[in-house]
Amino acid sequence: MALLAEKKRKMEQEEADTNMRTLLDFLYCLSKQKLDDLNEIQTDLQYIEEDINSVEKKLIELSRANDRFSLKLGMFADDPNSKFVTQSGPIASKKKWVHAQLNALQECYLQKRRNWVRQACKEEERDTDTLNREGYNPGLEDFQSVLTNFTRCSQLRVVAELRRGDLFHSANIVSSIEFDRDDELFATAGVSRRIKIFEFSKVMDEPEDVHCPVVEMSTRSKLSCVSWNKYMKNHIASSDYEGIVTVWDVTTRQSIMEYEEHEKRAWSVDFSQNEPSMLVSGSDDCKVKIWSTKQEASVLNIDMKANICSVKYNPGSSIHVAVGSADHRIHYYDLRNICQPLYVFSGHRKTVSYVKFLSSNELASASTDSTLRLWDVKENLALRTFRGHTNERNFVGLAVNSEYIACGSETNEVFVYHKAISKPAASHRFSVDLENGGDDAGSYFTSAVCWKSDSPTMLAANSQGTIKVLVLAA
Repeated sequence: MALLAEKKRKMEQEEADTNMRTLLDFLYCLSKQKLDDLNEIQTDLQYIEEDINSVEKKLIELSRANDRFSLKLGMFADDPNSKFVTQSGPIASKKKWVHAQLNALQECYLQKRRNWVRQACKEEERDTDTLNREGYNPGLEDFQSVLTNFTRCSQLRVVAELRRGDLFHSANIVSSIEFDRDDELFATAGVSRRIKIFEFSKVMDEPEDVHCPVVEMSTRSKLSCVSWNKYMKNHIASSDYEGIVTVWDVTTRQSIMEYEEHEKRAWSVDFSQNEPSMLVSGSDDCKVKIWSTKQEASVLNIDMKANICSVKYNPGSSIHVAVGSADHRIHYYDLRNICQPLYVFSGHRKTVSYVKFLSSNELASASTDSTLRLWDVKENLALRTFRGHTNERNFVGLAVNSEYIACGSETNEVFVYHKAISKPAASHRFSVDLENGGDDAGSYFTSAVCWKSDSPTMLAANSQGTIKVLVLAA
């Protein structure tokens, strides 16, 4: 019995020792993690203090320059009506906007500051070239540019509106909307089986009840997407629910090429910006096809394992194509080697419905997981996730320019994000005329969006068939 008792005590001591060592290991790990967090916070505070000093010095210089300018003009600097001291309105408005977006802006600021330090360390320039000619750290200068643009535009203002003939009818859903090469014309297409071409200047100048297309072309099937040729101004491509990809001549209103190899619905088509005779399409038959306007058969065929929802040429290359699919991923191909993708971008939790390039390196994607994502296709990196809109079932549109990303929402709204900020910069809600048949306001959604080149003007269409011209404004 004594032996058993001794053995039991020994086991209890060993168990107690193990438990204490486990507890100690946890505390060591926690201490290390918190010290790392503290070091990161201290480093961040150092950046912030350096930048506060830089900005305060710059502000003093500006104030002195303003005072000198006021005296030269014979103005009274102490006059409460002076334009140099009556900035409380704009400043208060911008401060309020900054405070409301503080978390998203903080994330952007720290990311840019830390990234620059890492880059400088790699290039061994940390101690030799830390300030630019303005006395700023380059990371701060980069963030200032973002903040200036972000606080300059906080709303979407309606400047024109175009209504389709028979409102509150499913045949009015606009699936795709796109400007031509010169931003003079824009095309709409959808379940109405018609491509309609409008002259933008007339839409801006005429009352909303008299807008008529300058060209209209009928198709056999419902349309999913249109893409203007970037060189041949009168050529536009379409994809439809029967899987047919068609190239049209807008001048003659006739199709000049029809490609019928897809076996199921074709969701997306895009002309190459660098090689005007080439276009790409994607379909529910899980195939991506490359076409040439110089031949009837496809040039290349990529057989994937999931439905294809969106395809897009890289604007800086005729050999790189991004593909958004139902497997929740974006496949980025070099067309010289289609055996496997160059990169596969993962992160979305549901179908990737759209892919669009902001530049030759930056790719935006939209998914029915209610997020947008930004990727670096050169470095194979995930850059940012954008949240604020609602998208779980429908194609709601995606549009990009060099700075902003726009998308629709199943709340019948348009959302605009700055590419460096994860929360919306502005939004606009379509109104619903409940008195004329719109009995279920919740069933309407924004279905297509498009930027007017690199400008603050955009087009947005919803499932009622209403098209609005919106301007991103202060």
